This record gives sequence, C-alpha cells and structure tokens, in this order.
Amino acid sequence: MPTLILVRHGRSTANTAGVLAGRAPGVALDERGAAQAAALPARLSPAPLTAVVSSPLQRCRETVAPLLEVRPWLTLHVEDRISECDYGDWSGRKLAELADEPLMEVVQQHPSAAAFPGGESMRAMQARAVDAVREWNARIEEAHGPEAVYAMCSHGDIIKALVADALGMHLDLFQRISVEPCSVTAIRYTRLRPYLVRLGDTGDFGSLAPREDGGGAAADRDAAVGGGAGAA
Repeated sequence: MPTLILVRHGRSTANTAGVLAGRAPGVALDERGAAQAAALPARLSPAPLTAVVSSPLQRCRETVAPLLEVRPWLTLHVEDRISECDYGDWSGRKLAELADEPLMEVVQQHPSAAAFPGGESMRAMQARAVDAVREWNARIEEAHGPEAVYAMCSHGDIIKALVADALGMHLDLFQRISVEPCSVTAIRYTRLRPYLVRLGDTGDFGSLAPREDGGGAAADRDAAVGGGAGAA
C-alpha cells in the first residue's frame, strides 16, 4: 500500500493572531507561512510523488502551490473530508478567550467526548479523515502501484487524528501529538498495519529552545485546539 506524506499548512494569519480559524474563509498564509510553503518543494524533492491531495481551505491550497509549480505534471485533488474540524460557534474566536470555556478542558483531556457547539464532534472529524485516507490509499495503489508515495495537505487536528489512528491510539490521547505549521508527517501503509516513519518534521529545532518567559511551543499547544494553532 502507498506511503502518505501529510503536510500541515504553513503558518496562517489566524495562527499569528491567536484565533481559531476553523473553516472561516479568507484565512491565508502569513509572511512566514508563505516562506515555509516556498521551501516545501526542496524538502520533498527526494519523494517521488504521484499525487497531491489538499483540504479545500485557502491556507492549504496556498501551501501546496509552490510544490505544484515545481512539479506541473501533478494534479491537485481537493478532498473535503480532510478539511479543518468544524468548530462551529468557536470559529473565529480568540484562543485565549476559549481557554476559559468548560468545553476546552474536555477537548484537551477527553476529546472523544467533545462536540463543538454548532459544529462537529472530534470523533466525527477523525472518522471522516480516516475514511478519506483509506479511500485515497486504494485509489493511489490502483493507479500507481503499492510502492507509490503521495502528499496530502491538511490541518493540525486532522493530522494528529490520522497519526493516532495509524498508531492504534485512542482519540483521547491524540493531544499528546505535535505537528507544527508546515511540518511533514509520513505514514507507510501495509496490508496488516501502518508504520509512522516521520512525525512533525520541520528540519528546524529552534522551537525546542525555552523562551525567556519559561514557556515554549509546548506551553502554547497545551492551551490550544487546531493542532497547536497558537504555535509558531
């Protein structure tokens, strides 16, 4: 079965503003996110990609645009099922404000029980994303063979949920997984089990350094949904 390269979109204007973007339109890459996207083709140059699949949201399509420019023979396939979690009434709100919501503790500690007001549950989010990947695995294998490699650009919570599924982890543990903006995660699927071969690889270890205030990327993620939406 194929190897799937999962790319989280580059840093967005919502990430910079500390806002939970959700599916709100008009959320683009910020300057740093655009630079991350521009560097993506070189990072993925050793991978013989056979297809590129993307969430329909603007920030994902902007992330894969430089890759498609370098490899014009690849067709972009848009897949609604790997779109961002539908955060419903939480969409567009400040993460600092959401930290005081009682539901946030459930999202962080018991996400399989979390359903966003006016939106979807995290269980439903994971189920649709896993179904999409399994169907794309079958399509890619049929078209390009079992050793094929393809890329999929999506969002933090989606990628974390797919990694949890690949590892046989309960969704309640998926908040322990970290995927930074424009990070690369790779899962090699086989007939009997998936293998996680890369996780959240950015090639940059600067985010591991402690901040002057004693925090860091991990501290930011502890108070966030959206796959660590407040992370740089």
